[in-house]
Order: sequence, then structure tokens, then C-alpha cells
Amino acid sequence: MSALKTQLEFELERFNATKKSIETVFIGGGTPSTVSPELYKPIFKLLNPYLKENIEITSEANPNSATIEWLSGMRELGVNRISFGVQSFNAKKLKLLNRAHTPDQAKNAVLNAANVGFKNISLDLIYATFGDTKELLENDIKTAFSLPINHISAYALTIEEGTAFESKPQMSSEQLSLTSWIFETIESKGFKQYEISNFGSYNSTHNLGYWQYRDYIGAGSGAVGKLGLTRFYPHTIIEKYIENPTEIREEILESEDKRIEQIFLGFRSCVGVNSKVLTQDELKRAQILVDENKISLIYETFYNDDYLLADEITLFISS
Repeated sequence: MSALKTQLEFELERFNATKKSIETVFIGGGTPSTVSPELYKPIFKLLNPYLKENIEITSEANPNSATIEWLSGMRELGVNRISFGVQSFNAKKLKLLNRAHTPDQAKNAVLNAANVGFKNISLDLIYATFGDTKELLENDIKTAFSLPINHISAYALTIEEGTAFESKPQMSSEQLSLTSWIFETIESKGFKQYEISNFGSYNSTHNLGYWQYRDYIGAGSGAVGKLGLTRFYPHTIIEKYIENPTEIREEILESEDKRIEQIFLGFRSCVGVNSKVLTQDELKRAQILVDENKISLIYETFYNDDYLLADEITLFISS
């Protein structure tokens, strides 16, 4: 936490942060709920002068470690949104995913968050897991909507290198028809999809910032930050990060990289793609998709209604 504060001081200067200039805060990428609120106090003291009024401040939390005391302590610091790593309400599936919590712990954590005063509560669900059935997923969604939440993130299980599941590729099993059904079912409950993995009666402003290609400070071991066309990568090995939190690798993006990323992010979210981002050839191909009712054009911005086709649409237009 001390190293994190040191890096944040460095980044606030690098980003030329001024008073009331930070628009959102997100504490995540790991297990924030295992860290006592007391240890967050110096971080919030540092950030408070830079925070705009009434901004969204989110913390991720694990159901088994987000105690009532932890939730109350974080709310007192200014956190006003909680995102729970639930994954499933099925005990066998949680065991398969190596999760430490039980279905009841997950439900109680959400209820506790509401009881201590959180109005904005999100949970994430994992699908495309070995053994998933429509009945299991339907129960997960039904249980989620029985709780006081206003946001759901639904992620397909992907097998990454260097993770516990790398030797078990069979763990991931996505079927497009089932994915479409999941999206439709969540939307039918009143949560609008505003990005390929995110639904809510409340849209996270922090999430939207990424898709709008806004600049952001990435603080902590393994975080990523972006300022203009430069990306910043602090140490991913925690010991090296603690030793030197301001030793940060830089990656300079080409303007063409930025353009392609804007197209990709725009079509997989409600942000859309402004026509000024596209070349003349790309505009012609985008118009073909408009004529075929694959995307729509509203006030010089192209929008995609089927996020599962986002990659194909981007490839077609930018090929």
C-alpha cells in the first residue's frame, strides 16, 4: 500500500492532475476486500483533493472476505459502488472454478452491502464453463435478480497462459446460441446491455471511460495506464513493484493503433464509432453494413446492436 501511494504521487504529477480532475476511481484487479479499510486511508487522503464531486468510486470484492466491517469501512472512505466476484451460485461450479466462497456467502455479501447503504451493487457471472447447462445458468441469473443489484457483468471463461486452467483447455466451452440466450435473458429482466459483457439499470461511468478511449492512471503491480498515445506498465512481480513502484515500462502507440482500437471498442459497446475516425474506404464499407441493417448511423456515429458480431464488423470495415 505504501508503494501504491508512492506510484500514485508520481502518476498525479505525470498526468498533470489538477484539483477536481479525477472522474472515476476503480479499486480492483485482485482482492481489495482482503485489505483493511485502514490501509486505504492514506490513498484516499492523497486522492480526495483531485476527485470531482459525486463521482463513482468502485471497489471489487470477494464474497468470502467482504465482511460487514470491511464494507462499512470502505463506504466511510467514500466508496459508493461495490462489484462482487460471484461467478456462480452453483456450489459444484464454484468448486470447479477454484472459488473460495459458497453460494450463500455470495448472496449474504450482496445483502450486507445493501444493508450498510450501498445503492450501486454489481456482480459478475461466468459462463462457457465445462458442465454449464441452460438450467444452471438460468438459476444463476434468477438468483442474481433476486438480490438488490443494478449491474451484472457476464464473462465467458477464457483460458489464459500461466493460469491454473492452462493445462485444462476443456474447462472452457462456449456455444454461441447459449451466449445469445444469456444476453437475451439478462436483458429481459430489465438490464440493458451497454457493452459485450456488461448490463445494468445503471451504467458504470468507469467502464464507459475505457470504451471512450479516455486517459487513465493505472496504479499497482500489473496495472496498465494510458496517457495520449503512451501506455504505462508497472512491474507485474509484486516484490519488484514494492522495491521500485515508479520503474514503469512505456509503450508508444502509433496513431493507427489508436484508431483501430477506437473502432474495436466502439463497436463492442454503446459508445459507437464516430464517422470521423474512419477512412473513406472504411466509410464505404460501413455504409454497406448500414444498408444491410447490420449497424446503424445516428448523427455521424455508427452503432452496433449485436455485440457478438463486434470483431467481425471491425474486421470487415478496417480490412
